[in-house]
Amino acid sequence: MRMRFKPYAHDELMAADFHVHEPLIWGGKWHGQYARPEQPFILELGCGKGGFISQLACAHPENNYLGIDITDKVLILAKRKIEAAYQAAGRPIDNVKIMSTDIERIKGVITPEDEVSRIYINFCNPWSKNDSSHKHRLTYPRQLIAYREFLKDGGEIYFKTDDDDLFRDSVEYFPASGYDIEWITYDLHENEPEWNIRTEHEGMFTEMGIKIKALIARKKPGADSVTWVDPKGAQADGTRSCRCRSRRTGRRRKCLTPVSCA
Repeated sequence: MRMRFKPYAHDELMAADFHVHEPLIWGGKWHGQYARPEQPFILELGCGKGGFISQLACAHPENNYLGIDITDKVLILAKRKIEAAYQAAGRPIDNVKIMSTDIERIKGVITPEDEVSRIYINFCNPWSKNDSSHKHRLTYPRQLIAYREFLKDGGEIYFKTDDDDLFRDSVEYFPASGYDIEWITYDLHENEPEWNIRTEHEGMFTEMGIKIKALIARKKPGADSVTWVDPKGAQADGTRSCRCRSRRTGRRRKCLTPVSCA
């Protein structure tokens, strides 16, 4: 559903102390923007209306959080939910911030000096493969490799989705991008972990009978842990990604790893 333009959003966000007005100037200095800069720094990519980060950040003052989305039209809703959550808890809003940024270009906004401990990706746009728009997925290897620049070694990515195709592909994306999948479920609510916070989307899909898929991936150290090869061209050593045959269909398909299928 297309979000309506909200003419009041910009001014209201500019008046909020926890809204980051100029995100491009804080690369390498994010920890210092919080009341307790020594705390772990955690991101939610695609925070949407803020239902998740407002609950998470308020419940965990021992961490610092940054919620990111591309448009003020949803951030204004996140801003209000954060204010409501902290007011109900009787706490100052001192460990969470929100900002509008294109996540596909996040590499210059968050830098290695900012050392992120964990990333949450909840119900991101699944993007269809039919028109190659899947390259915009927040779990596409190009993106996962970009996150490695600022996610600390051993840092985690928590990923949830309702979309079967996105999850199936992401299960391949993560290992090829230098992450170990340490926990995975194809029905999150069957044995729901205590740490799970149900988002608005999660509740909606659950009511529709759609199972929620989830995984936790941990960043492996070393650039050599990344095996993905950009299909646009060759690797740095001049070799190209292979095209092997599917055992099931016999058809040629692209591999995510630069192994030889000869």
